[in-house]
Amino acid sequence: MIIDLISDTVTRPTKGMLDAMMTAKVGDDVFEMDPTVNALQVKAAKMFGMEAALFFPSGTMANQTAIKIHTNPGDKLFCDKYAHIYNYESGGVAFNSGVTCKLIDGKRGMFTANQLAETAAGNPEIYLPYSKLVCIENTTNKGGGACWDYSELEKIQKITKQKDLAYHLDGARLFNALVAKNENPKQYGKLFDTISICLSKGLGAPVGSLLLGSKKNITYALRLRKLLGGGMRQVGFLAAAGIYALDNHIERLVEDHQKAKEITEVLATCNYITKIEPVETNILIFYVDDKIGETNFINKMAEKNILLSPMGDGKIRIVTHLDYTDKMHETLLKELNNF
Repeated sequence: MIIDLISDTVTRPTKGMLDAMMTAKVGDDVFEMDPTVNALQVKAAKMFGMEAALFFPSGTMANQTAIKIHTNPGDKLFCDKYAHIYNYESGGVAFNSGVTCKLIDGKRGMFTANQLAETAAGNPEIYLPYSKLVCIENTTNKGGGACWDYSELEKIQKITKQKDLAYHLDGARLFNALVAKNENPKQYGKLFDTISICLSKGLGAPVGSLLLGSKKNITYALRLRKLLGGGMRQVGFLAAAGIYALDNHIERLVEDHQKAKEITEVLATCNYITKIEPVETNILIFYVDDKIGETNFINKMAEKNILLSPMGDGKIRIVTHLDYTDKMHETLLKELNNF
């Protein structure tokens, strides 16, 4: 038995999801003629109370498209130093859009409205890049699945309006935040100009993300998706998995969150653990004693068929997910206790 806790992207489609995929009606999505893709896009837009949505092969492409919608080469965006768009999208901000990232030193991937106000203060000068965009990531990956406080997001929105800045949400794990904080999608649809949501993480679909926004922005996104090589044909088979995920896999995220908390409780009793980041959702980040070392610990656990992920700076990550069973959970807790 392999216990793969590297990410929540490692899941396989459930039987119900596979059945939905195999019976999907499809067409050529490049010509906007795939009925299942169209249904997914309408469903997502309605869920968030936004005008339109577009299906993408990846969250990175959806984020990069959003950045390109809101900026021109030479412009500047604001994001946290832990942001996925800066750390884990292969320099796409610079490569695809020619944009500079102004990093804010937040806490666990989250900065405050006051920090943004201070960073964005002042009038534009001819030798400075134009400030055009604020990017938020919820939950924060590098921050250990932390959830933004909604009232802080509202305060940040006020600043974006004052400064005429666009507001984009990288919501790769937004549904984890919604479940953990008892919030609803329409709250976020009211705040942001564009939102990307991932279907292939906690929701368990094999492929795919969505970008949501105004009809104008999504019309432009269709062009940019094609430019970036994201035009797909009979992709309704994958869109059907996304529809199934939205219908069946949101509420069950509570189970992943509970397992992560139970792992935390066990780690807190282990004398080889030096620090555990607060756990709110399905991501757990912890540190082991320097005498053991992060690489050695990960390798030793791999020998027991338990796969964990290094995050740099001594961090080790565990991500619970749909395919992480109760039996796997019992085995992991036992091995952590016995390490």
